[in-house]
Amino acid sequence: MSRKEFRFIMEAKYRKRLNNAILQVLRQALRISLYDPSMALFLLKTLFRQKKAARIRENWEERGIHVPPFMIASVTRQCNLNCTGCYAHAQQRINHREMSSARFNELMDEARELGFAFALLAGGEPLTRPNILDTTETHPQIIFPLFTNGLLLSDPMLDRLGKQKNVIPVLSLEGYEQETDARRGQGVYGNLLRAMKAMKARRMFFGISLTVTRSNFQLVTSESFVHQLVKDGCRLFFFVEYIPVKESTEDMVISSSQREGLELRMRELRRTFNRVFISFPGDEQSYGGCLAAGRGFVHVSPDGGLEPCPFAPYSDTNLEHSSLKQGLASVFLNGIRESDEHLEETEGGCALWNKRDWVQSLLLKSRTKIA
Repeated sequence: MSRKEFRFIMEAKYRKRLNNAILQVLRQALRISLYDPSMALFLLKTLFRQKKAARIRENWEERGIHVPPFMIASVTRQCNLNCTGCYAHAQQRINHREMSSARFNELMDEARELGFAFALLAGGEPLTRPNILDTTETHPQIIFPLFTNGLLLSDPMLDRLGKQKNVIPVLSLEGYEQETDARRGQGVYGNLLRAMKAMKARRMFFGISLTVTRSNFQLVTSESFVHQLVKDGCRLFFFVEYIPVKESTEDMVISSSQREGLELRMRELRRTFNRVFISFPGDEQSYGGCLAAGRGFVHVSPDGGLEPCPFAPYSDTNLEHSSLKQGLASVFLNGIRESDEHLEETEGGCALWNKRDWVQSLLLKSRTKIA
């Protein structure tokens, strides 16, 4: 068997595994929402839609276009906070204008036609562009987890979000008040508690994003901490390993033993609580390594650059001027996907960040070919 044939078989296996994982998450979300008939009906419809989206992606695969199920869209660089170690601030994207709302809406049209299942909305703070909810409203086939610091979740904003069941607010926490306010600013934790109370009263499906660092690992993965958030109404938990994109923050990265224990803690929490738990990067080795560059997800920067990952801010395609389909066929992204030996997890939890010199060399070669 040739290397090309072997890769084809392995890629088909990991795509099937990834699609099954998505359906498992949606089934779990449905189980914990049975008391809410309107949300349960929406999730039941979503299960069928995602099966259809997976078939669409496979059809594009047969035509030579690899479409991942996930897009991470950093819709703005603007933010009302200045969090310690923020990757968006560290990248200092200050010389480019942001993608227009009209073009972003077109991009979601393209994503729907290509079979994207999820578009994670990030920033900056995505709610500094509230017109982004005009796009989410007109694309109910796509699930939009909206990662927010929670400060802009006013009652009118929550009323609007409550009508869009395909938008899932995900609030960013670091722990309790001491840990959260130390990184995000005084008073942030109190605002998050008020937002959670308001969303629980509205019976909204919302989540929490926890940046897992060496210092808060024991706290945020503890049963008592998660139990409190469950009582507050949270149904979805993202555990995101801290990536050191800023100098002098390497000591925030979880240790090797903590990384080995994270998936074990996820399994224990899933057994204990009837909630959805997702870790990122998670156990990417079970999918053959890093899922960036279109293997499982791609990243769209605020100015429209199609990038491998939020932590690998390099691109040879700008979606202001190119279609999403053209971008997915990028020489640069394809070069990363075909480099199996570079996609294994490394110390620090992010293969592309730790091998950024190699990633930049691929980008240079891609630009040379384009020229």
